[in-house]
Amino acid sequence: MGYLNNAVITVDAILTTKGRELLARNDGSFQITQFALGDDEIDYTLYNPNHPSGSAYYGEALDNMPLLEAFPSELQIMKYKLTTLPRGTSKLPVLDLGYAAITLRQGAQLSITPQTLNYLGNEQTFETSGYSATIGDVRVLSTFAAQGIQTDAAISANANARQTIGTSVAKTVTGTQINVTATTVNTLFGSNAQLRTTLTVTGLDSGARITIPVTITRQTLTATTS
Repeated sequence: MGYLNNAVITVDAILTTKGRELLARNDGSFQITQFALGDDEIDYTLYNPNHPSGSAYYGEALDNMPLLEAFPSELQIMKYKLTTLPRGTSKLPVLDLGYAAITLRQGAQLSITPQTLNYLGNEQTFETSGYSATIGDVRVLSTFAAQGIQTDAAISANANARQTIGTSVAKTVTGTQINVTATTVNTLFGSNAQLRTTLTVTGLDSGARITIPVTITRQTLTATTS
């Protein structure tokens, strides 16, 4: 990773990790069908309409911010993708998962059905392209899967996200319903009573995004005597 020279207008376009995998196959499966734009490194709170030098300098701080060189991990870059909303939109769409936080005991199951508020003139709706869900540490779950979307990209992502025991990595699935099961592996807890991570859900049509905490509570076994 590095910084780009922001003295000129620069568009740094790269393939995602999945795109590189398809390109390496060299079997014709590599087809560019989607692209995304992002400006994660820009802090818009620095826009200063009170700049003493006048309106030409309101965005001076933004223009002088260093730009990051693109790299393919979606967990580290382009977390807040630019999106286009219908003309006349007066409210930004937001996601409702039905939970402000998730707490599960070992082995417990939960199904999450995201909904989008304030989108396309509807107070509440489901997005046609579905939702992507990313768990920060997939080890805390024995099952992390999605259903409801049958595009090639969703099927591939979901098929590659079922192995959940191993290194501390994030996993992403795509669908309209997210199904999770808390881990039953006691050794992950060590001396801790809980495991903690985050779940991030993004609407694939609206660009709306929400992150909530996830807590897995160790199941305490009680000894019995007779």
